[in-house]
Amino acid sequence: MTLERPRFLERCPGFDTMRMEPNRNIRIVRKGQMDFLTDKQVIDYYEHRKKFLTWLFRIGKNPEKAKGYSPYTVAGTADRTARFDLWRWNNRGGYSIPPTQEDATAYMEKVAYDDVVESTKGKRMEALLRYNKWLREHQGLDEWEFKWTFKSGGGNNAPRDFLTQEERRKIRQAALDKDGNPNYGVEEFQEKADSWRYTSLVWTSLDAGLRPIEVGTAKVSWCDTDNGVLRIPREESSKNQGNWTVGLTDRTAMALERWLEERAGHPKYEDSDKIWLTRHGNRYGSNELRRLLIDLCERAGIEHEDRSMSWYSIRHSVGTYMTKERDLAAAKAQLRHKAVETTLKYDQVPVEDRKDALDKMG
Repeated sequence: MTLERPRFLERCPGFDTMRMEPNRNIRIVRKGQMDFLTDKQVIDYYEHRKKFLTWLFRIGKNPEKAKGYSPYTVAGTADRTARFDLWRWNNRGGYSIPPTQEDATAYMEKVAYDDVVESTKGKRMEALLRYNKWLREHQGLDEWEFKWTFKSGGGNNAPRDFLTQEERRKIRQAALDKDGNPNYGVEEFQEKADSWRYTSLVWTSLDAGLRPIEVGTAKVSWCDTDNGVLRIPREESSKNQGNWTVGLTDRTAMALERWLEERAGHPKYEDSDKIWLTRHGNRYGSNELRRLLIDLCERAGIEHEDRSMSWYSIRHSVGTYMTKERDLAAAKAQLRHKAVETTLKYDQVPVEDRKDALDKMG
């Protein structure tokens, strides 16, 4: 992990870049903060933040055993506490350190009313509690207390972040709009602007809860658009547990059928049986799919910067709402997922019932 310093501080002695492994860049003072602060305040805040982030990485998780948090957790905490600091400077009298209980309470009051999922609120509170833990140890502050209890999405039995039903509908529309971008043909396939690639990929994932590896390996032979299903043979299943018949809505089946017709005319697919390839002719992976989802979120006006958003957010939403609309058996069948205690037959709930549930989910 590399802690980056503000550019103008490169000229200041003593502000050396701190390097931590594995390599991940974290800017100690964010651009939005630098725009708000004077040069002297930036230097003051830089020292404050550098000590806090170093503590997080080196010993913050368990100071008694000198065990720190993972780079991923440090990056998330750094982002959320930076947003908290900037918010309080803008709303509570300008630059000051350290923050107070009153600052934290006012911020969480605002967070409580934000239109975001509970796990996002929980992550923001979790970051403030880590911030406070460091402040208690190093600056003698009192322990912060809050009247709210938000789950951050941790634990083995709960998804970290998932799309709400309204967000699922917005993502569907954003994918349709992305395919209609006039620049799409020039930059990607050099053909007509109205394509069905992103629409079919995203809509199929929203129905089937495709894992990133399944998007990358999905074959044309899986598609049965006449019956509105994907048929995934056991030997081609990412979990290799059995043959799967996965329901698709009529709307998604139509988009997939149109894409398959369009795909047949693309030279890059002549020697490939994959349903979707990237603009460079490669299989999709987790990173490419995350970038696609972030782009769709930005098009749809969905907050993502303070969330652990990945392609699995789509999959988690399928499991969450399929269980709500139907039952656990339907969700397990739709997601090709094997329970720890029992093995559920994928056809325990008829595929038609699962397709009806998908229509209600959006």
